[in-house]
Amino acid sequence: MAGTRFQALDAYMRAGLVGRAAVVERLLIGLLSGGHLLLEGAPGLAKTRAVKLLAGGLSTPFSRIQCTPDLMPADLTGTPVFRQDSGTFEFVKGPVFASLVLVDEINRAPPKVQSALLEAMGEQQVTSGGKTYALPDPFMVVATQNPIEHEGTFPLPEAQLDRFLLHVLIDAPDVADERLILELFEREFVTEPAPIEHSLSAENVVSARREAMSVHLSVALKDYIIRIVTATRRDGGVPEIADMVEHPVSPRGTLALASAAKSRAYLRGRDFALPEDVSVLAADALAHRVVLKWRAAADGETARGLIAKILQMVEPL
Repeated sequence: MAGTRFQALDAYMRAGLVGRAAVVERLLIGLLSGGHLLLEGAPGLAKTRAVKLLAGGLSTPFSRIQCTPDLMPADLTGTPVFRQDSGTFEFVKGPVFASLVLVDEINRAPPKVQSALLEAMGEQQVTSGGKTYALPDPFMVVATQNPIEHEGTFPLPEAQLDRFLLHVLIDAPDVADERLILELFEREFVTEPAPIEHSLSAENVVSARREAMSVHLSVALKDYIIRIVTATRRDGGVPEIADMVEHPVSPRGTLALASAAKSRAYLRGRDFALPEDVSVLAADALAHRVVLKWRAAADGETARGLIAKILQMVEPL
C-alpha cells in the first residue's frame, strides 16, 4: 500500500513540475531514505514549487523558513517564553518542528542559524535552554540556494554540506519544456489543480521507508559503491584521482549512496538495486562531500567532473 501511494505522489508531483522528473525522484528518495536535500539553481526554476508539491502530497506538518542575514537561531528552533499565569517558562516550538521543512536560501542564514540547523539535521533534535526536544518522525529538511548572488550570503561549511543526503543542481528547461510550462501556468490560472487523492501520513512514510531500506544490495553492488567512494582516497587505487583531492568522501557518503540507490530501486518497483541506481545518483550523493586541492580547482576541475571520471574508471563487477 505504501509503495502504491508513493507512485501516486510521484505522478502528482510530475504533473505539476514540467521537465523536473529527476528533481521529483530525488525528493522522494530523500523522503524514503530519511535524508535531507539541498536544491541549487537560479531563481525561477521551481525549487520552492517542487517542495510545496511534495508537502501537498503529505498529511504531515509542513513549514517554510525564509532565511535572511538577521535570522536568529530561536527564529528556527523556538524559544522559552515566560507564562505569567503559571510563573514558569514554556518552550514554544519554532518552525523546525515539522515533518517537512523548507529552508529557502539557506546560504543567507548566518553561521549561528546554520549551526542550530546542523543539530536538527544530524541528531533530529533541538537543544534550547539546556533541554533537548525531539523532532517529528519522519523529519526532512529541503534547503534551497541561489548560486548567482553572493552579497550577504554565508557559504555552507563542509560539515553542514555533509549532512545533506543529496545536492541537486537544477538547470534551465529546454525550449519544449518552456512551452509546456507556459501552458501549465495558463491552465492553473483558470482552473485550480486537483489535490492528490490519497495523501501520505507519517505512518505511510515510515512504513515505506522500512520497505525501501530492505531492498537488496548484492555483494558486488556494495563493492561497486565502496570502490567509487574510496577512489577519492589515497588508498583507493586511483592515484590520478586522489592527487586532486584535498578531503575525500567519508563513510557517510558510502551510506548515503547505498540508501539512495535502495530508495531509487524501490520507487521503480524493484526489491533489488542495480548498478544504474548507483551511477545515476553518485554525483548528487558524493560531489558535495569532496574538497579539491587548489591546484585542481585552478585547472578547472570540479567535484562533479571528478565523480564522472571515477565512474568511467570504476566499473561494476
